[in-house]
Amino acid sequence: MNDTTHTPPMPSASPPPPLRPKNSRTNLVIIGSAVAVIAAVVATGVVVVQATDNDSKPAAVETPAEEVTNAASDDPAPRYAGITVNSFTIKLRTTKRQCFGSAGCNMTLEPSLTYLGDSASINPHAVYEITYEIHGDESGPVIETAELSRQTRLNYTPSSISTASAGTRVSVEITDVALQGE
Repeated sequence: MNDTTHTPPMPSASPPPPLRPKNSRTNLVIIGSAVAVIAAVVATGVVVVQATDNDSKPAAVETPAEEVTNAASDDPAPRYAGITVNSFTIKLRTTKRQCFGSAGCNMTLEPSLTYLGDSASINPHAVYEITYEIHGDESGPVIETAELSRQTRLNYTPSSISTASAGTRVSVEITDVALQGE
């Protein structure tokens, strides 16, 4: 018998080169950079939160009882203006308007309030709810409330109304001012 060994044919393409592990120093630099960026973002967030908290809360200061008694007798408590409906004027600012010929208009309105006195006479620690009524919506009056805080900060939600025609006159009036929490 003739013993012949059979040799397999040679592959047409060479095998891929073995995978080299990546340089661990490069990985460390990338990971270190990512950690530094994350730390910077977290630190910035903490600073912003603390700054916001510091703006909204007066600092607590301990004063000896003798000084409190003397201060109370020498310096009366600050007096703030009584805020009423007549303390303000109000106008509406149109921020969006889309009209449909004789079918009327869709509008987005924002209140613009003017205090008729010195804003320093408003209690800086009080929050006032200012209720106003918008006339001109095809469904009837729209009642909204804005909050006045820190003497000059006005928070409100823009109002969306629909008028019966493009010529409809839109008006506004303040109907109530209340100290929040009373």
